[in-house]
Amino acid sequence: SKLALSQEVRSLSNFYTSLYSPLICEGVSANDMASLLSTIRKDHASLATFRFAPMDPESSGYRILMEAFRTIGLIPFGFFCFGNWYQPVQEDWPTYLKNREGTTRSTIKRMKKKFAADGGTLSLVLGGENLEKGLAAYEHVYAKSWKVPEPYPMFVPGLMRTCAENGWLRLGLAWLDGQPIAAQIWIVINNKANIYKLAYDENFRSYAPGTLLTAMLMEHAIVQDMVLEVDYLIGDDPYKRSWMSHRRERWGIIAYNPRTLIGFLGFATEVTFRAFRPAIAQIKTLAIHARAKLTV
Repeated sequence: SKLALSQEVRSLSNFYTSLYSPLICEGVSANDMASLLSTIRKDHASLATFRFAPMDPESSGYRILMEAFRTIGLIPFGFFCFGNWYQPVQEDWPTYLKNREGTTRSTIKRMKKKFAADGGTLSLVLGGENLEKGLAAYEHVYAKSWKVPEPYPMFVPGLMRTCAENGWLRLGLAWLDGQPIAAQIWIVINNKANIYKLAYDENFRSYAPGTLLTAMLMEHAIVQDMVLEVDYLIGDDPYKRSWMSHRRERWGIIAYNPRTLIGFLGFATEVTFRAFRPAIAQIKTLAIHARAKLTV
């Protein structure tokens, strides 16, 4: 898409996007992509920057874009976006659970009993007549959680309704005394369960409702949906290691057009920063060690 003053071309993605790839037909080469990029640059003289993210650095789309930029004389830079934790499903639910950390299994066992004893229940909404009630419960929990308000309030409800219509929605809810205290949105499609949103009311953190919901939804995904993979999508949050055994990375590509002032300045800044990044990292490490010695 073109931004103000035609200064930048971006991938069709935003902060909700966990993975982007250009739509490339089979047989398309880097030279074919280079012709497209060259035409775009020629038709927009003020175009300064190309930016595509987040992408799989092992994908053909990533490789083709990198090669295409070099073909038209631009230097592409790869940049890290975020880590992505996932779990290939190659075992049944009991075996999967057995292979989790002991603390995770213990938490599930203890909190499941405590939660039930105090009147807590878990429910799963797939759609139908319970959808709007489930949606309202999710929004209640989200408002009570630590998370910042959604910039586009209607996006997630619209997404949930669309997923429900297509049979993709797995909305897990934890209830205590009739009040929702935790919620998770999973999207199951193409033999894959995507963990899209999660939140809980911090006033009920002692029940570990998020852990109980994850266990319920994971069991459903493995036993009922028979998925081949479960994906946490975005971020290296520590708790994800308790549920996932694999990690991969999502990267982006940025290329500057030095024929424009903004592009030239961007390119110069990029080269300078990357040249000095090892030295900056070393200085930070030395500073940490120095502070540690002063506090001893």
